Order: sequence, then C-alpha cells, then structure tokens
Amino acid sequence: MLDAALAVIEENGTEISVQQIADRLHVPRPVVYRHFDGRADLDDAIRRHIVESLMAELLPRLHPDGTVRELVRGAVGTYVGWVERHPHLHRFLAAADPHGDSATVLAGARDRIGGQLADLFADTLQRFGIDRNRARPMAFGTVGFVDGVVNSWRAAPTLTSEQVEGILTESVLALLEGNARSLDVPLTRDTVVSELMARAQLSPRSPAGVATVVADL
Repeated sequence: MLDAALAVIEENGTEISVQQIADRLHVPRPVVYRHFDGRADLDDAIRRHIVESLMAELLPRLHPDGTVRELVRGAVGTYVGWVERHPHLHRFLAAADPHGDSATVLAGARDRIGGQLADLFADTLQRFGIDRNRARPMAFGTVGFVDGVVNSWRAAPTLTSEQVEGILTESVLALLEGNARSLDVPLTRDTVVSELMARAQLSPRSPAGVATVVADL
C-alpha cells in the first residue's frame, strides 16, 4: 500500500488523494483507511517509507572504503542523485508538519546519518589519541550543511545536479581537511581511509603508540 502511495506521488506530485492510492491498488477508498488512523497517520507512514527508501541507498555509502574524496563524493552523489530522481518524494518530506510525528521521523533520519558519520570520525580521532567527543559536532555540522544546500537547490534549481554535487563535495572536503589540520591529523582528500586508520595505530598519541613508546624506554 505504501509503495502504491509513493508511486502516486512520483507521478502526480505531493497533492495526492486517498482515492488516487485506492485506484492504484484497485480497491475501494475505505480499504485504505482501514490500515491508518486518518489522513495524518497515512501521511506519516508514507514519509517513514520514503525515509527508509533513502536510507537504504545512503547508509551503505558511509563506510570507510577508498579515499576520503571517494567516500565524500559517493555519499554526496548518492543523496543529490536520489533527490534529483525523486523530486516529489523529497518535496513531500519537506512539507512535514514541524510539530507532528513526521518531523520526528525526519529528525531520526538525520540522527542515523549523523550518528554513523560521527562514529567514523570518533574512531579515527580516538586512534590518534584525540577526544572522540569532538566528532559529533563535526559530523552533524556536515550533515546539516549538505541538507541545507540541497534544500536550497531544489527550491531554486538554477544549477545542475553535477554542479551541486561538485560544490558540496569540494566544500565538505575542505571542511574535513581544515578540521584535520587543526587537530594535527594527517588527513587529505586523497588519503586512503584504511591507511589512515593503520597510521593512527602508530601515532604517539594513540593508546597503542603510547604503549610502544613506553616499551622502548
């Protein structure tokens, strides 16, 4: 039923009726309402389904494979590409009541993305002997920045998706490199993430590095 609702939104835009969903399913309109406590409950369920669809594509891209540039470009490109392919679904998400259950769903999605990114940042910082609590504001600041730029682009799409993807990728890379320099972490956009993790184990500030230094004394 929710797949049918998404298909109707994709074809007709955000202003859809329950009758359109019922017609798509070839069932009477009351059958749709049997599964939900009114229209607001239906809309919340649709938004949850949209978010799950997006997360299924995006979360696998937030893994430490390849270079930093490849990780950032892959995640940014996946999100921008999804929004471009599904403009009506993105607009339906954006139209959620800020005080309703849908807002909680969207906040939860940002928490999942930001949380996974924060874990990646925190693990790297900790390996270099740096307070892992620094990771959370860096991660959620990055997520908020990307989301804000994409929302602005969709409101006034004067640039192509490739241009937006390029701007976002370069901006996020500059942000990561700037934070890395301030923390004395040897990270650049061309750093292979797995190699960075291995180097971190040998850092004099890391627990393993401290143990090695002590053993050599």
